[in-house]
Amino acid sequence: MRMKYGDAIQKALMDSMNNDSRVVFFGEDDKYNLYGYTEGLTQQFGAERVRDIPLSEAGVVGLACGAALCGLRPIIDLTTENFLFVAMDQICSIAAKTAYMYGGTCSVPITIFCSAMSMGGNAAQHSDRLHSLFMNIPGLKIVCPSTPQDMYSLLRASINDDNPVLCIADRSLFWQEAEVDFDYIIKLGTTNIVHEGNDLTLVSVSGCLRYVEEIWMENKNKISMEVLDVRTVVPLDYATILNSIKKTGRLVICDTANRTGSLAGHIASVVAEQGFQYLKAPIGISACYDVPVPYAKKLEENVLLSKEKILATIDRTMNYIRR
Repeated sequence: MRMKYGDAIQKALMDSMNNDSRVVFFGEDDKYNLYGYTEGLTQQFGAERVRDIPLSEAGVVGLACGAALCGLRPIIDLTTENFLFVAMDQICSIAAKTAYMYGGTCSVPITIFCSAMSMGGNAAQHSDRLHSLFMNIPGLKIVCPSTPQDMYSLLRASINDDNPVLCIADRSLFWQEAEVDFDYIIKLGTTNIVHEGNDLTLVSVSGCLRYVEEIWMENKNKISMEVLDVRTVVPLDYATILNSIKKTGRLVICDTANRTGSLAGHIASVVAEQGFQYLKAPIGISACYDVPVPYAKKLEENVLLSKEKILATIDRTMNYIRR
């Protein structure tokens, strides 16, 4: 079925709750959700399974952890990625560590859903991309779907997983439309080889894929680019990335997060450690500048990742000459 990225969220929630009575939903403004992906949940599943939560993220994530320990599988919709900061202790100290601290005798199967909204003048306090920050917390899984199919399949996989999972949508993709196969299963920790190539490996994270696809289409007769979409930040599919480097010898990584401490930087360090002998040029990285995202449109465009920045990085990588 053809559907939009935002509609794939709603479909995944509906199907998961229909499939398993243990799945419950705690959402901010779930009855009147601005983007529509919680529409119909309350009417179909009732107040026992769908709760309109107060703006108290720490309290709600703590509640969800307790519910998970008692046998439920809660989904928490925190709407905007920056609200994860408010629940930091519950996410990092309780959700992520409980299974380990109790020797695996219990689990915390919660899915924390939120979206990055870095474009459109949302200003510094609503524009962070935090997948890189949370990947430093052992015990959490993190997914960043970049297509309607990935959103549906990865959100369903997150809800079915027995570990705490952050599912981070990219709001710039909400109206992207494509075919979705509801029977298609994607395991957490599998990179998608979007296009095969021989000259350059182009690794995309989250919403970068919309730029990368345009670049591939415009340059496919000039450069044979192998495009990889990581899809899952934790666990990360290192093998597929390293196998691609063996073939192409050149790597450019595109990440929507800030450059310092980024997933892009982590991938680069792994490739430098385990695949240095295959590299024909220095690893190229395109990411967001290390400043708070401004409100003003022109300043915002300058700070965030763009198609032009990725093209400039590709150009440097392809034209590198070892001296």
